[in-house]
Amino acid sequence: MGIAASMGSWSARHRWAAVGGWLLFVILAVFVGQSAGRVDVDEDRSMPGEVSQAATINDDAGLKPPAGEMVLVQAKAGAGSATDPAFRTVVGEVMSAVKSTGKVTAVTSPYDTKSISADGRSALVRFDVVGDQKTAADRIDPVLDQVKQVQAKHPELRVEEFGDASSEKVLNDAFGSDFKTAEFSAVPLALGILLIAFGALVAALLPVALAMTAFVAAGGVVAVVSHLVPMSDTANSVMLLVGLAVGVDYCLFYLRREREERAAGHDADTSLRIAAATSGRAVLISGITVIVAMAGMLFTGIGDFKAMGVATMIVVAIAMFGSVTVLPALLSLLGHRVEKGRIPFLNRRKKQQAGGRPAAPGNSRLWRSVLGPVLRHPKTATVIAGGALLALALPAFGMKTANLSMQQELGDSLPIIQTYDHINTAFPGGPDPAHVVVKAADINAPEVKKAIADFRAEAVSAGASKGPVTVTVHSAQNVARIDVPLEGGSDRAKAEADVKLLRDQVRPDTLGKVAGLQAPVTGETAGSMDFTHKITSSVPPVFAFVTVFAFLLMLLSFRSLTIAVTSIALNLLSVGAAYGILTAVFQHGWGASLVGAHGTGAVVAWLPLFLFVILFGLSMDYHVFVVSRIREARMRGLSTKGAIEHGITTTAGVVTSAAVIMVAVFAIFGTLSMQSMKQMGVGLAFAVLIDATVIRGVLLPAVMTLLGDRNWYLPRWMNRLPDLTHDESALPQPPAAAPHPAQQLPDRV
Repeated sequence: MGIAASMGSWSARHRWAAVGGWLLFVILAVFVGQSAGRVDVDEDRSMPGEVSQAATINDDAGLKPPAGEMVLVQAKAGAGSATDPAFRTVVGEVMSAVKSTGKVTAVTSPYDTKSISADGRSALVRFDVVGDQKTAADRIDPVLDQVKQVQAKHPELRVEEFGDASSEKVLNDAFGSDFKTAEFSAVPLALGILLIAFGALVAALLPVALAMTAFVAAGGVVAVVSHLVPMSDTANSVMLLVGLAVGVDYCLFYLRREREERAAGHDADTSLRIAAATSGRAVLISGITVIVAMAGMLFTGIGDFKAMGVATMIVVAIAMFGSVTVLPALLSLLGHRVEKGRIPFLNRRKKQQAGGRPAAPGNSRLWRSVLGPVLRHPKTATVIAGGALLALALPAFGMKTANLSMQQELGDSLPIIQTYDHINTAFPGGPDPAHVVVKAADINAPEVKKAIADFRAEAVSAGASKGPVTVTVHSAQNVARIDVPLEGGSDRAKAEADVKLLRDQVRPDTLGKVAGLQAPVTGETAGSMDFTHKITSSVPPVFAFVTVFAFLLMLLSFRSLTIAVTSIALNLLSVGAAYGILTAVFQHGWGASLVGAHGTGAVVAWLPLFLFVILFGLSMDYHVFVVSRIREARMRGLSTKGAIEHGITTTAGVVTSAAVIMVAVFAIFGTLSMQSMKQMGVGLAFAVLIDATVIRGVLLPAVMTLLGDRNWYLPRWMNRLPDLTHDESALPQPPAAAPHPAQQLPDRV
C-alpha cells in the first residue's frame, strides 16, 4: 500500500481524530503566526545591484532617506513668469500651506535652490515628508489638501504636487484595490462554478473549505517563516490564488474518484480506499511537482520572488497534506450526506444507455466526440494542434521586457500622471532623479569635496543631466547624497542610457579616483535596470532547475522515460504559447483593446519568469492526474489506445471544472486597472485554457497514440531507479452487476 493510500485509510478509520487534528493545526498556526508577527521584505535591501549597496550604506549610517515631494507652480503660456511678484506670492503661499500641516520638513524655496525652468515659467517648491519613507504615503493627504486649496485660489496658475509619497499613495490605492477586487471575487466565483459542477452545496463547499483553511493555516506558518525569509503583501495575494487553485484541484481529484467508484457499485469504504490509492497518489505527485516549481523562484535572489516562492510552497504543502488526510475523513463522516443541498435544475439523473444499463460514470460526451477523431488520426491532430501552438509561440521570440513606469501602469488619465508630465517637461528628469550615495572615510576631506564637485559638473557636461545637480551632506555619518535629474526624463530608454553614462564614465572619472570611496548610483531608473538584469540572468537557472526536477519526478512516478520527456515538452509548448499571446497583445497591441489594455510596448519584466513557474506547477496537476488514469487503465489490461481513451474521458470532467475555475479567477486580473496585473491575468488565463484543452484534450492523446507501447519505455539501466509507482492491479474491481439507476450518485463533474 502506498503512502497516500495508508494516510487515507488511517484518516477514514480515525475520522474525528483526523478532522480534529486538522482544525487544531489551523488554530495553532494562526495563533503562533499572530504571536510571532510577520516581517516584511525591505524593498531596497532586497533589490539586486547598486540599489541594495546604497540601502546598506544608509542603513549602516543610521540614515533613512525621507520621502521627497515637490510642488510645481507654473504660469500658463503668455501669463507671466516665475520672477513676477504675483508668482512669488503664490510660491510663498505654497510653502506656508505645506508647513502648516506639520507633516513636512526641509521646505526649500525655488529661488534659493535655482529650481526655475529654462523658460522661466515654472518653479519647484521641494520638501520632505516627516517620518519613515515607507509609511509616508499614509501621511500625505493633509499636504495634498493644502496644495489643492492654493490651486483653487489661483486658477490662473498651475499648482500641482508630485513626489515619493503622493505617487506611492496612488499606486497603493490602485494595487490594493485591484488585489482586493480579485481576492473578494475569487472565492465566490470558485464556489459558484463548483455548485454547477457538483450540483450539491455540501460537495461544492468541501474543496473551497479545504482550500481556505489551508490558506489560513499557511498564513500563520508564513508569519513564523518570515523571520528567516521576509514576506510581502504581494506574496500573500499570490499565496491565496495558488492555494485556492491547488486546494480546489486536489479536492476535485479525490472527490471525483470517490464518487465515481461509489457510482460503479463499490461500498463507501472501498471507494475511499481506491480514491486514496489513485487520486491521493496523484495529489502527492502533483503537490511535490508544484513545490519544486515554486522553489525555482528562490534562484532569483530578489526579495519579493523569494517571498512568493516560500509562501506558495507552504500553502501547496498544507493543501496537499489536507487533501490526503482530512478530506477522506470528511468523506467518511459525511457518506451520502455529501449530496445534501442539491440544486434541483442541476441534478438531473444520468440518462440510461440502450438496454437499461447505466451510463459509464465520468465519461464526457463532449470530450469523447473530440477524442474520437484525434485517436483515429493522431498524426493530423498532432500537426494541427502542435502547429497552432507553435504559431502562437512565434511572437515570443521577439519579446521585450521592462519594468513599467507609473504612466505605463496606470495610463495618462490620472491627475498625478499629468502632473508628472508637466514637471518632467519643465524640468527634464526632475520627478525621477538618480541618487548617488557617497560613503567616504571623511566626507569633508578636500579630495572628496573636489570629486563631488567634479561629478556634479561632468554629469551636466557629459549630457546625463541638465541640472540642477544638488548635494546633501551628512557630516556626522560621512555620507552624502547627490541628486541628478536625468536628461532622458520619462523616456525610459534615454534615462537608462543616462544612468549607464553616470556609472560607466562620470563616476570613474571623478568619484572613482578617491581611494576607498563608495558611490553606488540608485533611484527608480537605476533600480529598474538592475531588477530587469537580475531577472533576465535568473531565467536559465530557474528554467533548468524546474524542468530537470519535474523530469525526474515524472520519471520516478511513472517509470517511463517517454512519459517524462513528453510531459516536459508539452508543458514547455504550453508556456511558449502563453508567452506568444502576451507578446502579441501587450507588446504589439494586437487585440489589446479587447482586454482593456493600452500600448505598453513591452511585457512587464517579472512576468515571464513568474508565469513559467506558476504555469509549470499548475499544469502538472492536470498532467499527473490524466496520465495516472491512463497508466492505471493500461496496467489493468487495456490496450494503450483504449487506456488513453478511458483516461481522457474519465478525467475530462474534473480537468474541465478545475480549469474553468482557474481561468475565471485569473481572468479577474485581466479586468483590473494596473497593466502589470492585467498582463498577469491574461497570460495565466490563456495559458491554463490552452493547457486544459489543446494540450490535455488533443496533443497528449495524439502523441501517446502515436508512441503506442513506447509510452512505457524505460531503459534497462534505469531499472535501478527508485520505484514510486503503485500496483493498480491490486485495486478492487467493480461489482459485476451495475447498481440500479436509482442508487447512482449524480455526477456533474
